Amino acid sequence: MPDALIDPTTQTDRAYLCLRDEILHGALMPGDRLSAAALQERFRLGLTPIREALMRLSSEGLVEAETHRGSRVTPATAAALADLMATRREIERLCLLRAMELGDANWEAEIVTALHLLTRAQLPASAEDRDAAAGWEVLHRRFHAALVAACGSEWKLRFWNTLVDHSARYRKIRLLRHREAEAEVRDIGAEHDAIARAVLARDKVAAPALMDAHLAATERSVARFLTDDDRLAPRMPARGRRKGDA
Repeated sequence: MPDALIDPTTQTDRAYLCLRDEILHGALMPGDRLSAAALQERFRLGLTPIREALMRLSSEGLVEAETHRGSRVTPATAAALADLMATRREIERLCLLRAMELGDANWEAEIVTALHLLTRAQLPASAEDRDAAAGWEVLHRRFHAALVAACGSEWKLRFWNTLVDHSARYRKIRLLRHREAEAEVRDIGAEHDAIARAVLARDKVAAPALMDAHLAATERSVARFLTDDDRLAPRMPARGRRKGDA
């Protein structure tokens, strides 16, 4: 569920939002152990709200509960990524085609605005630069959300948001390591620009094809850092990258 739809008036809501943000954009990585006591101290919230938040995140597939071992962030594997992205590409195509049929001038304006802001966003300078990574991810999601926003289906958008949440866990792995050789750096800005132009032109052949290629390329890049045994692949020496590449 998007953060904007949650009213963080209770400790459980605040614990949920804090943990969810850390899993999607922050320091918590796939496979990390989650100690309720440590999280209580870290977020300065009650133990019961922390436990309730972990149960809530478990129902969303972002956290796994293990008998007698507590919880951990759901691991990232190549097989799970392939299944996730194949499903996302199908849903994104449906949403995109319908949005091009129904979208109005306000929809078009938001696409242009979101793309402009994303092109100005800074990529993280290192794996420790999590604030920059989180900031870029917010604008990246805004751009993709703008493209499908006019699809006219609340249920499709719900599924889309869930898939994008889980995609963010994987993309974070690559984003924080975009200077490494395996990241298969490409001109992501040019890809976004081409997609936006095709969507605004209501090109129902080019737009879905460009989006599918964009998502497939990101999947391939992320998969380079994954194995099928729940562990991230070893790091490689960092190399320089141009601003705007990802």
